[in-house]
Amino acid sequence: VIGPVSQLHIANQFIAPDGYNRSVTLANSVFPAPLIQANKNDQFAIEVLNELTDDTMPLETSVHWHGIFQHKSNWADGASYVTQCPLRQQESFVPKFNVTGQTGTYWYHSHYTTQYCDGLRGPLVIYDPEDPLAHLYDVDDENTVITLSDWYHIPSILLGQIFTGVTANSTLINGRGRYAGGPSVPLSVINVQQGLRYRFRMISMSCDPSFNFTIDGHRMTIIEVDGNEVEPVEVDSIPILVGQRYSVVVTANQPVGNYWIRALSSETDATFDGGQNMAILRYAGAADEDPTSDAGPYELSFDEGNLHPLINPGAPGIPEIGK
Repeated sequence: VIGPVSQLHIANQFIAPDGYNRSVTLANSVFPAPLIQANKNDQFAIEVLNELTDDTMPLETSVHWHGIFQHKSNWADGASYVTQCPLRQQESFVPKFNVTGQTGTYWYHSHYTTQYCDGLRGPLVIYDPEDPLAHLYDVDDENTVITLSDWYHIPSILLGQIFTGVTANSTLINGRGRYAGGPSVPLSVINVQQGLRYRFRMISMSCDPSFNFTIDGHRMTIIEVDGNEVEPVEVDSIPILVGQRYSVVVTANQPVGNYWIRALSSETDATFDGGQNMAILRYAGAADEDPTSDAGPYELSFDEGNLHPLINPGAPGIPEIGK
């Protein structure tokens, strides 16, 4: 975890998040990139340092702060060849911007070609000390952020040369997953205490597929969408597309045990076989083992039309003719 004034060292490293070892592009040597935590109205100054060396992937880079308005600071937005030139090897840059009035769940990623598909993507959360929905949950910290990512065993430059369609090898939840025919590597675990209410901040850091997110035996109450508080809506599942973010409140109200967290990819033939597209919700006191829980129940379907801002911003302008 890092703060709004910090550094991101962009470098290459070998990792095996789903059991397959490959060279990747990382920020501060971790995947996902480190969680950036800030508070409402904070000033950001995050130095980005290009330390890339592996020429099987892009050697230039930039970082985009996804969802940040960038009022009067579009030069810091990180969109290569749009608002800035990408950083060449051994160059650094300090984007400075404020987040006045913004709160909620965001993310950051490379905005240079397809580089973020090689690993440069991470969560960013702006906390509101006066959150109007804080009474609905008990826990909201670095352990309740959930990232969803597609993962590829081939560098993105080579994937870009394929014209017959590209399929992800695995889905990573908080940086861990399994692939068809691969080893049964440990999956990510979200730990909960029976009786508490958790604000899970879901972020789709996908390059291509969407996901359908569910937790066996647990309903979710949506309270935030893409940085906007909404009137609470209870659902059993949430379809989450590339770049989208949802905050949901989940009450740990089931018997102590392990429950599957499922993020079924929209890829053809996506499956839960062998723990693919899965993570684990583990109650305190439960055994350290994979769940045996069943999917569902699915009784409260998701309807985007039911999402309404908690505070109606009103239409812009003055309600008078000509104004």
